[in-house]
Amino acid sequence: MDWGSVVGLFLALAGIIAGQALEGGALSSLIQPAAFVIVFVGTLGAVLLQSGILTFLRGFKMGLWAFMPPKDKLGDIKRDVVTWSVTARREGLLSLERQLDTVRDNYVAKGLRLIVDGVDPFKLREILDVEISVYESELRLGAKVWESAGGYSPTVGILGAVLGLIHVMENLTDPSRLGGGIAVAFVATIYGVGLANLVFLPIGNKLKAMINREVAKKEMLADVFCGIATGDNPRIIEERMMTY
Repeated sequence: MDWGSVVGLFLALAGIIAGQALEGGALSSLIQPAAFVIVFVGTLGAVLLQSGILTFLRGFKMGLWAFMPPKDKLGDIKRDVVTWSVTARREGLLSLERQLDTVRDNYVAKGLRLIVDGVDPFKLREILDVEISVYESELRLGAKVWESAGGYSPTVGILGAVLGLIHVMENLTDPSRLGGGIAVAFVATIYGVGLANLVFLPIGNKLKAMINREVAKKEMLADVFCGIATGDNPRIIEERMMTY
């Protein structure tokens, strides 16, 4: 669990609630189900229309990374790389085929398989770079879902405000119904701007930073595989890893 994200979201919401209380307003005035439905469902629909169902679902799942990031396995990767490089140095590249049975990562398995198959190091790097490019593109499309939500949400909030004002105008002769329409109008704007700047955009930006780290790991492994394929000393390969 990333407690920084949890605390950050809590502070953002607490600041709004505390400000409302200091101004003498009631918390219940910020709770408007109609406004929430307009903003949230409308934003989801716009993002789904833009992204498509597969990208939308991928982005939604990636949103959990902001609070439960992927496990950092750099320690395990370093240990495995030392094992691969030493084994290849002592017993030859074909000896790495035994390591394939214990590998669970498809990218790592592909890299080791290319080494065992005797693929030229330059061609190996080219193949892995394409793999990295596709992987990065898919992740960035997922992060774009949250960025898009941050862009659409305020606009949909304005639509909610206009709908609320229309409701007010339709009931000018009934003062008892004016309050609800005005509340929806203003609270819809708060929901739109608040969700965009307190939830959607921060998650999108955090995902982009996490994607950069995940891509850097794969680039590091690509360098490692090329080093093993060219017969570099295990110490050199390890030092190259440390630069990442």
